[in-house]
Amino acid sequence: MDIQALIDTFAIPGVLLFTETPSGLVRARVTTSACTAEVYLQGAHLTHWQPAGHGPVLFLSEQSNFAPGKPIRGGVPIVFPWFGPRTGARTDGPSHGFARIETWDLAFAALSGDDLHLTLTLAPTEQSRALGFDNFGVALQLVLGETLTMRLTVANESGEPLHIEEAFHTYLTVGDATQVRIAGLADTEYLDKTDHFRRKVQTEPVLTFTAETDRPYLNTTTAVTLEDPTLRRAISIVKQGSRTTVVWNPWAELCAKLADMPDEAWHRMTCIETANAADNALTIAPNAAHTMEAVISVESL
Repeated sequence: MDIQALIDTFAIPGVLLFTETPSGLVRARVTTSACTAEVYLQGAHLTHWQPAGHGPVLFLSEQSNFAPGKPIRGGVPIVFPWFGPRTGARTDGPSHGFARIETWDLAFAALSGDDLHLTLTLAPTEQSRALGFDNFGVALQLVLGETLTMRLTVANESGEPLHIEEAFHTYLTVGDATQVRIAGLADTEYLDKTDHFRRKVQTEPVLTFTAETDRPYLNTTTAVTLEDPTLRRAISIVKQGSRTTVVWNPWAELCAKLADMPDEAWHRMTCIETANAADNALTIAPNAAHTMEAVISVESL
């Protein structure tokens, strides 16, 4: 659907409009009494959400690529159907899968009270078929308001089991990453990707950052709260249908190596990802579906 068709079908005056970047990416811009937001159709990628009375919640790199086929650095990339580099019988394909660089279809848009509801869908493409994924359907439901709800449903439309990993790779804006405190993961096993994927258990009641941190926490369904004394707010993430929580901060050395991130950006961001990955990878039965949900809210401290 081209941008004019999107405008004719889904635009809501004063609430939902569509624009196109110079590189040809189409984005939806949302303005309601409850929030402002921005969603790119490439990747069904939420790049901005700011509830009324608060600053922007999502971090977006100023050096991010906004080009066809290039992943956007920041916001909420949709990771599917594998997490990180592809492993197993096949190792081809882009990091974190193809969903974040494919163009999705907008299927639904409606204002309900102060909340804007959007549904975006992804069906098999030439790229996904070449990578061995030709019988699936994915739908992302967004509820944009005072809180943010993200709901990802993956349907297996084949006669064989579908093996996948998935994540909302959520980048959060923080005032100073060295000062934040993350609660909800105490006594939880994790894979330490900075230490050869060794299995460890977080013994501290709260997580703080003192170096590069990259941890898929396993077999956890608990809510996580990030307290940010610099911005004087707490961000809570409550999830369903997810058994992995990933926490990532690249720290200075790795951040300096990322071409699409300013060298100092690690100070201003922290990823807390709702996921099913590693030990918690999913097997979806034929003609069945799985839904993963994350609800993000913000409270002033």
